[in-house]
Amino acid sequence: MTKDVHPSIIVFDINETLLDITTLEPLFERLFGGRSTLREWFAQLILYSQTMTLSGLYTPFGELGVGILRMVAEIHNVTVSESDVEELKDRIGSMPAHSDVIPALTKLQEAGFRLVTLTNSASSSPPTPLERAGIGEFFERSFSVESVRQFKPALDTYRHVAQEMKAETSDLCLVACHLWDTIGAQAAGCRGALITRPYNTTLPATEVPDPDLVAPELTDLADQIIKRWQAS
Repeated sequence: MTKDVHPSIIVFDINETLLDITTLEPLFERLFGGRSTLREWFAQLILYSQTMTLSGLYTPFGELGVGILRMVAEIHNVTVSESDVEELKDRIGSMPAHSDVIPALTKLQEAGFRLVTLTNSASSSPPTPLERAGIGEFFERSFSVESVRQFKPALDTYRHVAQEMKAETSDLCLVACHLWDTIGAQAAGCRGALITRPYNTTLPATEVPDPDLVAPELTDLADQIIKRWQAS
């Protein structure tokens, strides 16, 4: 990718990047006796979504999430009821935005960047999780991997966004708090910007690309994006 290309479209991951998944913790604390099992569930969800893609298979992310909950429960000898499943769905659908999200999105929008989202989650009817969180109006479009039936970080997920936006992948910068997501985006020709929210950081290993930008908070990352790439 040409070094002087300035991305004009900022593509946001949603779950954990924009929306706070810690609001799921009470369910996991009640079922498993501790909040840490949320991280086990989420890690397994990412693992098996990527496994499905590598295997040429596809199951909607929400269905995988429910299945992983039942799988983790069986591992821990815990019974999961239908009401527990409904609570998981309700909590996922109503996660609030992190406190740094609205200030950061406002900065980027005022700086002239186009804002879209790309999520592993299936699309939903209004009100969407973004709308419930009060941030839907910031985004020009919202994309789901269901269009290509592959989960991130499959390269076609990012290429699909570029195609739909009538842009090159070099016009895109993916913002996420998961390094596996920025790695995939960069491999597809996009820029990658990492938020190091708790439980996420860089990976010092051979051939693992460093994100173009790294910051602990989304407002800091927005400032870096504007300073480096704002159109003159």
